[in-house]
Amino acid sequence: MSKPARVRTVYRCSECGWETNKWVGRCGECQAWGSVAEAAPAAAAGRTAPSAVTTPAVPIGQVSVEDAAFRSSGVPELDRVLGGGLVPGAAILLAGEPGVGKSTLLLEVAAQTARQKHRTLYITGEESASQVRLRADRTSAVHDELYLAAETDLGAVLSHIEQVRPTLLVIDSVQTIAASGVEGVPGGVTQVREVAAALVRMAKTRNITTVLVGHVTKDGSIAGPRVLEHVVDVVLHFEGDRNSRFRMVRAMKNRFGPVDEVGCFDLGSDGIKAVTDPTGLFVEHHSTQVPGTCVGVTMEGRRPLLAEVQALVTPTSAERPRRTTSGIDSSRLSMVLAVMQQHCGIRLHKHDVFVSTVGGAKLVDPASDLAVAIAVAGACFGVAAPVGVVAMGEIGLAGGLRRVRDLPQRLAEASRLGFKVAVVPSERGSKDSRSPESWSVDGMRVLDVSDVASALQLLRLTEGMR
Repeated sequence: MSKPARVRTVYRCSECGWETNKWVGRCGECQAWGSVAEAAPAAAAGRTAPSAVTTPAVPIGQVSVEDAAFRSSGVPELDRVLGGGLVPGAAILLAGEPGVGKSTLLLEVAAQTARQKHRTLYITGEESASQVRLRADRTSAVHDELYLAAETDLGAVLSHIEQVRPTLLVIDSVQTIAASGVEGVPGGVTQVREVAAALVRMAKTRNITTVLVGHVTKDGSIAGPRVLEHVVDVVLHFEGDRNSRFRMVRAMKNRFGPVDEVGCFDLGSDGIKAVTDPTGLFVEHHSTQVPGTCVGVTMEGRRPLLAEVQALVTPTSAERPRRTTSGIDSSRLSMVLAVMQQHCGIRLHKHDVFVSTVGGAKLVDPASDLAVAIAVAGACFGVAAPVGVVAMGEIGLAGGLRRVRDLPQRLAEASRLGFKVAVVPSERGSKDSRSPESWSVDGMRVLDVSDVASALQLLRLTEGMR
């Protein structure tokens, strides 16, 4: 007699779906504690017989593209990120921290779609229908073509879709929907995978634009299995500081458009509004010269944004001086300070340095290095940069300035906002800081400098060293 096949025990992480043959206290993939538990082993794969096709294969030139045409969501900034608008049959995942405004944004999108005479279904699993209605009254999002239901069962959600037959479906959120007959708790790996697969399948077969709201973990990544990001067509991240009304939507994956676009929004008590020109939120207008300030130009996707950097330098008697940042990468600031001390002769090892941005802007673009260096040098010597100067350039460890991408777009934005002088890295290798090469862009003078020391001398910020 043959022995029965031995069933292999499998342990699976409830956070990311990682599997192992033995139990461990910490997941080897996402490093979560206490998330690994015994799970049923996957069924062995067998032979699959050919079956009837749903639609016959045709030459690609005969495939109609009218069914996949963009339709405006009614929110221009979201259309910008999506590449033109909502695509019928597309599955979109919107992730963000709690309280950042995901539900408010999607309720506005649902209301705008309903105003275009397209039936919309909003499924809420985190709030009651009356709570969503209160928000809709506050944001003027009530419309007869906007249908609302509070459900947490996948079968009930599919029944609502069959009855309403919407053009746009919003699920808030995918972690709160549970499928009966599937093991695991709502929000677990197995449940999220099954719910997402069923909703995406419904979106493709019914040609319904589906938006799924997703939670994020402590490190900012999307909660649940990574397969959730693979099965959807678009992945959007909704970012924002709790202390600021400014919000940004960033595309991390987009099968229908670019992934380097961002949308800007203003979240208030009366709803969320698009911000088509957000530069004014990150720049303070000074009528006089102020030491320790400098304006730089950063790129958020394809959009140039001007942001002001402010610095404060104070003497300290501590063995280790403080390096405090807000909106600036602390390691990047440490590198800039080291270059200034080594190549510019500015000694900051006995000073506390505080660097911050205006309006909660987060500068991750290396082109902001020169603005940081100018602000720190001005704060150190109490010398202000001339009014109307904007600076951009990446600082290398040898003290030189590297070229920045999209320089014409940055200069055009600075000129549009009234800046008169721009300090940029030299394109032709000019070495004379006393007579730097210059040209004009829309009435703005552009000065080429080769290194950070030349830039500080050109702006006369090192006169305090004498």
